[in-house]
Amino acid sequence: MKRARVGITTAAVLAVASLAFAQKPDFSGTWTLDEQASGMAAPAGGGAPGGGGGGRGGFGGGALGNGGTVKQTADTLTIERTMGENKVVTSYKLDGSESKNTMMGRNGQMESVSTAKFDGPALTITTKVDMGNGPMETTQKWSLAGNVLTVESTNARGTQKRVYKKTT
Repeated sequence: MKRARVGITTAAVLAVASLAFAQKPDFSGTWTLDEQASGMAAPAGGGAPGGGGGGRGGFGGGALGNGGTVKQTADTLTIERTMGENKVVTSYKLDGSESKNTMMGRNGQMESVSTAKFDGPALTITTKVDMGNGPMETTQKWSLAGNVLTVESTNARGTQKRVYKKTT
């Protein structure tokens, strides 16, 4: 009877550990913005795109902007994307400690400070940057469903949802 309890307890511990490990998705790949799924595509018959930002990338559009390549290791998420003619690379430590990145703004280069950590199957990235008129904080929630990545970015201006499709 004791052996049966020990076996059942061991199986339960292993099952919980497996679930905890399986909850951290791998966001690696090349991602392309799906404007229609993001609510940015022009409605049938013309009209201007909506979705709070049109097709522009950048800080308000989240770390991926209009799309890019994500590389993920056990402890780091690195994003490469193009903004205009510039290649932009941002890296985030996945253990909740601070990561610093440099970005171009209206007043030149700015430093952003971010923390990134998994909350179950979702990745939360909180970034603070001084935009020249005081600090701005943005929180992104990344979630993955098959080959579809959804990034919800929330800041003082509201929430913006971007949907990306994996191309490689």
